[in-house]
Amino acid sequence: MYALRMESTDPAFNLALEETLFNTLSPENPGIFLIWRNEPSVIIGCHQNTAEEVNAVYCREHGIHVVRRPTGGGAVYQDLGNVNFSFLTWVEKNRISGFEEFMRPMVAALRDLGINAEYTSRNDITVDGRKVAGTAQRRAGQRMLHHGCVLVDVDTSALAGALAVDPEKFRSKGVASHKARVANLREFLPDGLSREACMDMVISAMTRRCAQEERPLAPHLREKAEELAASRYRSWEWNWGQSPRFTEKRRHRFSWGRLECLLEVRNGVIASFRLFGDFFSLRDIRELEAALAGLRADAASLRQALSDVPVESWFSGAEREPLLAFLCGDELPQE
Repeated sequence: MYALRMESTDPAFNLALEETLFNTLSPENPGIFLIWRNEPSVIIGCHQNTAEEVNAVYCREHGIHVVRRPTGGGAVYQDLGNVNFSFLTWVEKNRISGFEEFMRPMVAALRDLGINAEYTSRNDITVDGRKVAGTAQRRAGQRMLHHGCVLVDVDTSALAGALAVDPEKFRSKGVASHKARVANLREFLPDGLSREACMDMVISAMTRRCAQEERPLAPHLREKAEELAASRYRSWEWNWGQSPRFTEKRRHRFSWGRLECLLEVRNGVIASFRLFGDFFSLRDIRELEAALAGLRADAASLRQALSDVPVESWFSGAEREPLLAFLCGDELPQE
């Protein structure tokens, strides 16, 4: 695997370049370890309703970019105190690739710096119980993308201001604020280091653990990425335009993530059924949305229509009955 360090700090271009590299990855490629930093931005999960996740006024007043990524999970605030990384690799056809194989070298890199990092959940790295990195995945055929961000010296006050806080999330986690849940690696590095010195230490340690050499970016790939950034990642339609009209709204936090559905109901029939949240999807969520559209908007009809549909197969970690109860509008116990 070789490392590629990106000079750009434009989140739209950076996500476009990541996708370009992913789409053009061949079986002969040894794999790419991609490293970059973003200007202040909120990066939205692909299944999320941007209007529900972002403090739009704060972001506009502070010049914070809002960009949607192509992977699941929750919204994250980033600035030049973050290190973003991606593993782009080709995997065996029938092999199930989990998070751990990509998280292991990241944890080792932080431990090389004397930081007591741990892989404590499916997609998080923590130090002393506080989150310092989160990751997400995407797979297309045999191409695998695993990416995430490491908090090195992030402005936590901007983090709290840019995100629209979900009270349910904090109740379920038993915490009171973003600051209580996250930590900057700078807290665990020697005193007196500048931000850039901390960034260099972390990037160097990650690169040593994850790649055998560094290579430059091919000019034709930069051009393709610029085209994609302009057509998708800088567009209002991609970043904001997926929030539909609705007449009914349901929201529940499961152990595997928050799920929200917005229904537009006309004459008792579901005209549109949209699903949002910070979950990880195993299949194209649009397939399930399409299966629900056109059905009568009552629990009995929905249960009958979904009796042979494996609804849990769309959501990583979901159990059928609680998920079915939520989708059909049955009452769920509060967590």
